[in-house]
Amino acid sequence: MNSKYVFVVGGVMSSVGKGIVTASVGKIIQARGYKITAMKIDPYINVDAGTMNPTEHGEVFVTDDKDETDQDLGNYERFLNIDINSINYMTTGRVYQSVINRERNLGYKGKCVQVVPHIPYEIINRIENAAKKNKADLTVI
Repeated sequence: MNSKYVFVVGGVMSSVGKGIVTASVGKIIQARGYKITAMKIDPYINVDAGTMNPTEHGEVFVTDDKDETDQDLGNYERFLNIDINSINYMTTGRVYQSVINRERNLGYKGKCVQVVPHIPYEIINRIENAAKKNKADLTVI
């Protein structure tokens, strides 16, 4: 079975409870017997949450693999009783960093690297990889 995806969106408004809604939706689906994982996508250019001011962004959740992530990942881990790792966290900074590193290592074989299509492909690959690594029937994002 191919993994399915549920996206919880709320525009640019912060602190409206999207993280709790994401964890709750995941828990409801998990209760129906499906294997669930959850992801957080932050639009920040920052690579991780570790250097962000906690009074502006909120507390940092450190994963088992030592990634400094958004506090929502801690809610996902507690609500869903699953291990959340760095693969479950994405920032715009990480996406761009990955694409640039791949370009510098000739991963694009000398082709012109552009926002479209390379950035969307990187985002899609990261979402699919999180689902695969976690062997999830459904990924809530």
